This record gives sequence, C-alpha cells and structure tokens, in this order.
Amino acid sequence: MTVRTLEVRLAERSYPVVIGPNLLQQPEHLVPYLSQRRVAIVSNETVFPLFGAKLKEGLGRAGVQPVDILLPDGEEHKTLNSLERVYDALLRHGFDRKSVVLALGGGVIGDLAGFAAATFQRGIPFIQLPTTLLSQVDSSVGGKTAVNHPLGKNMIGAFHQPRIVLADTSTLTTLPDRELRAGLAEVIKYGLIRDPGFFDWLEASLPHLLARDGSALTHAIFESCRNKAEVVEADEHEQGERALLNLGHTFGHAIEGALGFGTWLHGEAVGAGMVLAARLSHQLGLLGAGDLTRTERIIGAAGLPVEMPDITAEEMLGFMEHDKKNQDGAIRLILLRGIGKAYVDASVSRAVLIDFLKKRR
Repeated sequence: MTVRTLEVRLAERSYPVVIGPNLLQQPEHLVPYLSQRRVAIVSNETVFPLFGAKLKEGLGRAGVQPVDILLPDGEEHKTLNSLERVYDALLRHGFDRKSVVLALGGGVIGDLAGFAAATFQRGIPFIQLPTTLLSQVDSSVGGKTAVNHPLGKNMIGAFHQPRIVLADTSTLTTLPDRELRAGLAEVIKYGLIRDPGFFDWLEASLPHLLARDGSALTHAIFESCRNKAEVVEADEHEQGERALLNLGHTFGHAIEGALGFGTWLHGEAVGAGMVLAARLSHQLGLLGAGDLTRTERIIGAAGLPVEMPDITAEEMLGFMEHDKKNQDGAIRLILLRGIGKAYVDASVSRAVLIDFLKKRR
C-alpha cells in the first residue's frame, strides 16, 4: 500500500502527517525531525512489547539510542502521578531542551507524553507515533496535550504541536476489536460535523473498515486527518470552529467520569455521546428524523453504544458542568442541524438537559 502524506499548516509550527504501513521501521521519516540523538520513547506496558523493538531497531541503524519510559496501560493512568514519572526519567537521564520525546501508543500516551514535552524545561520537541485507530484519526493531530483530573477529563494540559505524526497502519493489525470500534467513533464524527460526502462513504464502507481492509482504513485515516487539519489550521487554540470537533464529547466525557475513567473506552463514550447530541438536536427541532436515524444506525453498526449507561441525570449534569468547553457558567454543547452541519449551542437550559437525560434512562 502506498504512503499518503498531508500537511498541518501552522506557519513555523507546520508539520506532516504520514500514513502508511511499516513506518515505525523506517527511521528516515523520523531522523530529520530529531534536533539531537537524545530521545525518549514514552509508551505503555501493552504497546511497547509489540512495537518498541521495531522502532528501536530502526533508530539504532540511524545512530539513535533512545531511553524507554514505560507507564501502565489505561485511561485511569492518565494522571499527574504518571506525568511525574516521565519527568523523573527525563531528569535522571539528563535530557535538555533539544531532546525529543517520542509518544508511542494510543491517545492516552500521546496526550500524556505530549504534555510532558510541553512542560519539561518549558517545552521540548515531541513526535506522535500513534498505534490505535482513535489516536491516528484524532488525538495525535492538532497539538492538544493533557492529563485528567478526578473532576474532569483533560483538565490539565497545553497546546503543543508535534514535529511530525507517523501513523503506521500496520499497528492496527494487533488492535483488539473493541479498540477498533472505539476509533471508528472519531472517524464518524468528522462526517457528522462537516463532511457529508465522507459520511456517505462511511455508511457504504463500514463493513470493510470493521474487516480491517487496508485500503479502506488508510482512506478513513487520511480523510479524518484532512478534516481535522483544516479545522486546526483555522482555529488552533479552539476559539471558534475547533470546538465542533467535540461533538458527543460533553456527554461522552461525563459518561467516562461518572463510570470511572477506563470503564468505557473514550470512543465508546463518544459514540453514545454523539447519539445523545443527535437525539437532543432532534428534540429541539433542529435535526430531521431521517438524519437522526442515519446517525443512530451507523454508530450502532460500528458496534458502539447507542444508549446511556446506568448513570443518573444528576450525575451526568454534574460532570457536564465541569466540562472545559463551558463559558461563563453555561454548558456549551455541539448540536446538529443535519449531517455535516454542526454548531455550538450554549442556550440549552439545565432543566431541559435534566429532563432529556432522565428520558434516556
């Protein structure tokens, strides 16, 4: 399969997103972005045994001998304690401002390692090496880095763009089915918020994606990254259009927080959250019944939840009130006026939300 590349154009912070098979074993993609040969591979105890040796072998051929920093696997470890472990290792090994962090893993590792790079010695370079579908299509692109707080997801973080994103599609062959389905939630999101043609393609191609067809996956990753790059280029720090990328996330983050981080995968919670956003949009008279049905159908067909778990409306609202997108005390939701027509709405009252959430249980 061919390698596909696109550019995230952010002036002096621009960087390529390279998509294709076996990229971790091709150091020529990485070496030009290393300001020195001192690099740290931040990964977890699940991903590193699968891909760490391949990455280190390629880097070794280029004269790079990295330090491994391994963390426990799971959203529940996306914490300040894990962040401190990364700082400790970087300090012990004498890393400086020209050292580079390589984030090898899914969204948790990418977010955490990126935040460590953003804050170590006031910021050092990092490179995204995403190994899950969710991280390849979403979290590795755009420069959002963070860790969780008990009161909310991604509450402590910074914008810090990577030097390059290397999405090795070969890593998806080892991805558990549940993780693959979770990644599809973020793929579907791009069709719902801004790309109805892509949504049409996803409806027709979903069986091929679930079967891990290489060409279909590469196309889905490329189109997702293209959509995200265009949004990030227009609104890097989420002052406007970039907020639309959070479709389903206000509900989804509340589900994750109320259940306990790691109980549902992020993509599972986002899938259910997008259905909730579509149903609320329909209840408010914004979204037609046909588009609601299409939304529910594709998320269900992807094997994602389409109903809330056993959480009270009050619990959900409590987490939604701590969502980082809120402004001036108002809950900001991403709602739909149609497939590909998302917008930000801060006018839905708490009373309406409580009533809506109670009906969902």
